[in-house]
Amino acid sequence: MDTNRFPLQLARTQRFSLGVPRAFTLSPDGHRALFLRTRGGEDRTSCLWLLDGDRERLLAAPETLGAAGPVPEAERIRRERARERAAGVVAYAADAALRTAVFAVDGRLWAVDTDGGDPRPVPTAGPVTDPRPDPTGSRVAYVTGGALHVVELAGGRDRRLAAPEDPEVVWGLAEHVAAESMRRTRGHWWSPDGTRLLAARVDTTPVQRWWIADPADPSRPPREIAYPAAGTANAEVSLHVLGLDGTSVELDWDRVAYEYVATAGWDAHGPLISVQSRDQRTLRVLAADPDTGATTLLHEQRDPAWVELIAGTPARTASGALVHTDDTDGTRRLVVDGRPVTPEGLQIHGVLEVTGESVLFVAGDEPTEEHLWAYDAERGPVRLSDGPGLHTGHRADGTLLLASHTEDGRAFRVVRDGRPDTEIASLDAEPLVLPRVTWLRAGEREIRTALLLPSWHRPGGGPLPVLMAPYAGPAMRLATRARSAWLCEAQWFAESGFAVVVADGRGTRGRGPAWEKTVHRDTLTAPLEDQVVALRAAAEHCPDLDLGRVGIRGWSYGGTLAAAAVLRMPEVFHAAVSGAAPSDQRLYDTHWRERFLGHPDEEPEGYERSSPIGDAARLRRPLLLVHGLADDNVVAAHTLRMSAALLAAGRPHQVLPLPGATHTPTAEAAVEGLLRHQLAFLREALDAPAVSPA
Repeated sequence: MDTNRFPLQLARTQRFSLGVPRAFTLSPDGHRALFLRTRGGEDRTSCLWLLDGDRERLLAAPETLGAAGPVPEAERIRRERARERAAGVVAYAADAALRTAVFAVDGRLWAVDTDGGDPRPVPTAGPVTDPRPDPTGSRVAYVTGGALHVVELAGGRDRRLAAPEDPEVVWGLAEHVAAESMRRTRGHWWSPDGTRLLAARVDTTPVQRWWIADPADPSRPPREIAYPAAGTANAEVSLHVLGLDGTSVELDWDRVAYEYVATAGWDAHGPLISVQSRDQRTLRVLAADPDTGATTLLHEQRDPAWVELIAGTPARTASGALVHTDDTDGTRRLVVDGRPVTPEGLQIHGVLEVTGESVLFVAGDEPTEEHLWAYDAERGPVRLSDGPGLHTGHRADGTLLLASHTEDGRAFRVVRDGRPDTEIASLDAEPLVLPRVTWLRAGEREIRTALLLPSWHRPGGGPLPVLMAPYAGPAMRLATRARSAWLCEAQWFAESGFAVVVADGRGTRGRGPAWEKTVHRDTLTAPLEDQVVALRAAAEHCPDLDLGRVGIRGWSYGGTLAAAAVLRMPEVFHAAVSGAAPSDQRLYDTHWRERFLGHPDEEPEGYERSSPIGDAARLRRPLLLVHGLADDNVVAAHTLRMSAALLAAGRPHQVLPLPGATHTPTAEAAVEGLLRHQLAFLREALDAPAVSPA
């Protein structure tokens, strides 16, 4: 292992995300597939590729498209919500036959024929965001200047379907909470015949304004953002059917009672949407008449805590059977036409595709794994992936594209007619430090826990300081059977002399509704207790762990948990690194925060319990706060207010600001330097001198 060069490799590879194929689309016959990939593990420029049979072909490379211009602000925001780390062709869309693909590079619209030929520029009315061709491949819808346009690929005729009547109105894009917290990244959808569009109209007039400045560059004016913090007004979102002939019909539902547009789309049966109440305890699935705007209730789901939004649902089969999920008897089950079709204990993570009467979905009965499944009425649920790991995929006709992320790395296999046919190469870099994981099940709840020890350590060879490295929140899991950047990073700390413990406790996904909703009205107590259980289980397994020297580090929710650990349990945790952490939950967005804690005016106690800033005066352990100053998701005010509270209480601490960094720092110097700085801080705080492996 080359531990010295690993931090630079982590930075240059964008946490090993570069060179990995992604964003697959299969042709209806399954013989061709479009995808995105950079040309190497340290290449930040994403390109559009075509797999034709067993042959890969480069369709679009940004350097061949002419001079680059600035990325439009709307596109920059879209990329931040998507945590996009690359440049170049970072998104595309194709027609139904996969004959034409379109994409935007630095605001310019391009189209390329997958049968051959070079990308060709398409004239537009302005810089382009989120271009999407109609199913026939004849025209492209796109957003520019807040207006929704359609341009004909043959002849270049451009028409504006909807224009903002006010500077605070945008057509065809997702609002902040939809993209950040609901995973709805789109704002316009074509009808199957390509003659109409379902489009979102977003009015941010009611939303409070925040300003994000760059203190490292005082010559630049601050950037204004409409940020709906918990308890404040959301954007007003409506949906409209826009015809190419100039007609416009607004969909009708009770927007006061159901102000969130959770999902939207248009299938062969018409527009299908789901809307959610502000308290998120009710989700309604509605079918819409595109001619009148009238909506019909197809399904309603209620939950005393919140209704979880599951990717890919609702959907409909070819016959019109509704596909959704339901939480029954501790299991999140797939429901088709009103009937649960998956067994108890198999937790649904998301629906990928509905083709004909068949449903392709991801599910698991073991929280460290995710598997690809298919359901149809004749065979029932059938698992399509094997072996520990995180598996997903796509299907078309007799072709299955299986994407697997395992402890050995990533693999992308194409199976045709049940036989392995070809592989799509992943060009990601081989990590200089590879995880060496011992898997544990901690305590009576069997908390899935990864223990990583130095490769040079031998039992009884001396005490090891401990580093807890959780995320432990509802957005993701870290303790999974996959070779992730998180676990590689954890092993780097282990090689530097620590025993590292990564645990996914209550509140994380993958173990069913009851497990997830343990954190209702209190997002810190149970997860923090579970970290202690995992720590003790790791020490029982390996007695060399020194429980008198325990540090904890985390980012985002993990950063909040790290700060709370040293503030509330200083007898267990002796130092913490808290990165990009929401320290005052009232400063986070409405949909994400009110989901767990309710409205702050109605249930303030939950916000107090879940905000470590109120415990600032209790600090008596070393604490390092880190934050990107350009973060528009968890704004830097969280860390600055935490620091001010600590200062007012006379509690020494450290603050590391990252100029120009968003919620996911990407600059090489920042990523490498931050990792090394954390190691130095933890070594000093825990009296853990640098080691010289034998």
